[in-house]
Order: sequence, then C-alpha cells, then structure tokens
Amino acid sequence: MEESQSSQLSLSTLICPENDSCLDEDEHDSFISSDSLDNQYEEYVRMLVEQERINYSNNTNQCPSNHEIWFKCARFDAVTWILNTRAFFGFRYKTAYLSVTYLDRFLSKRAINREKIWAIQLLSVACMSLAAKMEECKVPMLSDYQSQAEEYKFENEVIQRMELLVLDTLEWRLSSITPFSFLHFFLHKLFNTNPSKSTTTLSALVQLILASIQEMNLNDHRPSSIAAAAALALLDQKLTPEELESKIKSISICGLLDIDDVLSCYKQMQLIEIEKLEMPKSTVSPNISPINFRSCVSEKFSATSGISSKRKRLTFGDTGQSYE
Repeated sequence: MEESQSSQLSLSTLICPENDSCLDEDEHDSFISSDSLDNQYEEYVRMLVEQERINYSNNTNQCPSNHEIWFKCARFDAVTWILNTRAFFGFRYKTAYLSVTYLDRFLSKRAINREKIWAIQLLSVACMSLAAKMEECKVPMLSDYQSQAEEYKFENEVIQRMELLVLDTLEWRLSSITPFSFLHFFLHKLFNTNPSKSTTTLSALVQLILASIQEMNLNDHRPSSIAAAAALALLDQKLTPEELESKIKSISICGLLDIDDVLSCYKQMQLIEIEKLEMPKSTVSPNISPINFRSCVSEKFSATSGISSKRKRLTFGDTGQSYE
C-alpha cells in the first residue's frame, strides 16, 4: 500500500502545472524562434555555396567551337526544346535546369562537329531523360520524348547510347546545386518579405532564370550567382556596378558570393528585360527568350545549311562512335 502511494506521489511530481494560457495563439515564447530558423537556413545556404565552390572550381574547359554562331544557335534550340518539353510533361523547374547543366558540362568536354549538328538535339533528349530520372517520380518512356522532337526522330537505342556517353563524360556526377535552392534566401534578404507569401515574386524569379539559361552557359556561372542576380534584377533593373556591390554586401553571406560573377549574370538579365520591353509581343513565341532571337534567326539558315527540312530518323548505326 505504501509502495502504491509512493508510486503515485512520484508520478505526480513529473506533471507540470499548466493552464489555458499555453494555448494562447499570441504567446511570444515558442519552442523554436524565427531567429533560430533564420540562422539554421543561413547556415544551410553557406553550406550550399561552399559546395558549389568546389563543384565549379574545375569547370573551366571550353571547346573553341562553343563561341561560334552556329553552335550558339544550336544550343539555343536545344535549351528551348528542353524548356518546352518540361512544360509539356509538367516536370519540375529543377529538372529543366539540370538538363541544361548536363548539356553545358558535356559540351565543355566534348566537341561536336558542325556537320553533326543533329548530335546536339540528340544530346538534349539524353540530358532531359537523365535529369527526369534524377528528379521526377514518374518518368516518360524514351519514345514519349519523340513527340516533342522537332527535326530528328531518334531510336531508343540511340538515346540510350547517348545517355551512357553523357554519364561517362560527366563521370556519373549528376547531382548538382541549382539556383532554386537559394531563391527563398535572397527573396527574404533583398525583398524583406516572407517567401511563402510571395508566390508572384517567386514565380517571376523562376521565369527570369529560365529565360536566362537560354543565353548563358551554366558551366560559366555558379547557381548562387544566378539566383542573386535574378533577385537583384527583379528588385531593380538599373543598378550600377557600385550599387549592385553595395546590395550584395548587405547580405550576410556576401563574403561567399562571387561579386564579379553576380555582376556578369545581372548584366545578361538586364538585356533580357530590356529586350522584352523593346520587342513587340507578336514578334516572338512566348517560349523563346527575346535576348538571342534576332541573331539566332538571322544565322540559323546558314548554320543549318545542308540539313533537310524533313524529320530524319536516326538508327543505332547512323550515329557512329564519335560526335567530333
């Protein structure tokens, strides 16, 4: 009996006295403060920036042909196809960005001959397929991508072979940081707003980034720089280099950002916004960024001369081992 009373007594001492004030929604005390969450998220962003610094330190190779007009137009078409295909299948934006990242990394290490310009379109299909396998829960069959092919129709075996070549070239390193991981951070720091309540601004940032990757080589720019530049461009399109640097220095992780890289991305995004204002809406398709439209259209026929306007079907034997 005494043991039972002792047990009840010991249990009662473990119960904390409480009243209905603990249910007060306006109570300021909380288990995790907003400052604590901000600090944790900032530490996470710092970790991402440090990681991308390692990943992008060796991305300096560029093939000479990558600066030629025909190549830029071919890449523009490939990226446009990737963005349109993302929209068609309802893929995540990250999937499209990863696809273009794989494309640019591959092209920085392997040259493609002008006479084999079809290989860039094949490459875009392979990169999209690999990115979808990395990010999407439901992945289309390879044959499903053919409905989006504009000029060539590739056999499944040809696409699989290109996928393996991409994997080998990228050394199977498909995981990559994207600008989308930084958007909430920059939105909070530069716009001083709650990202969860700023869906319109967030959507505008995403669209600006997607428009930018049609023009800029992702092998040349860090994701954090692209994200920061997009936020700054949306905040103010007329910042001078000095004003931009001042804005960046107001961010807590400014020491980790590459200011020159942010400035380079910002200038390209300025051009995109200026071209949008100057070019009549009826001039271009909404799926095509206006920044490179005029130059690409003027050079496209010469760049693709000798290629039949009919859709070509390439089989396994047509591709050969080399794309050089």
